[in-house]
Order: sequence, then C-alpha cells, then structure tokens
Amino acid sequence: MPSRTTRSKRPATLALAAVLATTLGLTGCSVDASSATPETKTFPYTGKTLKLKTHEVATKVITADREDIKVTRWFDSKAGNTRLKWELKDDTLEIDAGCSGLAICDAKFEVEVPKGIAVTKDDVELEKK
Repeated sequence: MPSRTTRSKRPATLALAAVLATTLGLTGCSVDASSATPETKTFPYTGKTLKLKTHEVATKVITADREDIKVTRWFDSKAGNTRLKWELKDDTLEIDAGCSGLAICDAKFEVEVPKGIAVTKDDVELEKK
C-alpha cells in the first residue's frame, strides 16, 4: 500500500508532466540559431590581451584586419525566459545567451578580434594569428 506522501506527490508529478508535454507539443522541439537574424555589436579596444567568457555558448573567434572587437550573435527561442548578455569590461568580454525555465532555445556567437591580440577563451589560451 503506497504511503500517504507518495499518493499526494503523484497528482503534482502528473500535472507537471502534462504541462511539459503540452508546451513541447505546441512549440515544437527544435530551434536553430543558424536561421535566426544576426545581431552585431562593436566594442572599441586598445588592449593587447582579451579574456573571453562564453558560459558554454558556441563561440567562434576570428582574427580580422580591424581595430575594434565585433561580436555577432544568432539567437532563437520558442519558450522560456531569455538570458542575453554581451559586454566588455576592461580586458574581459562576457557573452551569454540561453533560456531558463521550460526552455527551448539555441544561440551562437562569432567574435572578430584585431590581429595580434592574445585571446583566452574560458581560461584556455587560443593560438595567436
């Protein structure tokens, strides 16, 4: 015989499962940042090193013939609370994009840096080009 605690948790668990199934069924299960409209932002920069914090978001770093830092972001979301961030403070560029809660989203970034700048991405030094 199930305990009183087990029986009282069962309706809440079933209700949560129903909400998840309905949400996923209505919104579809996939999103693709590649098909999202890109957004760009540039940051003036005169430093010789750059620390890039990506919060595990797919990020490609490219050296380019430029004097500033250019960030391009692709983000697609169908559900959830969005968390978008791209800011430069001193020598650290922090980028983040994601969802929380009942979430379905995808993101990717491309960061163009001037030639000759040493870049660390999530505490790993990248090869200088």
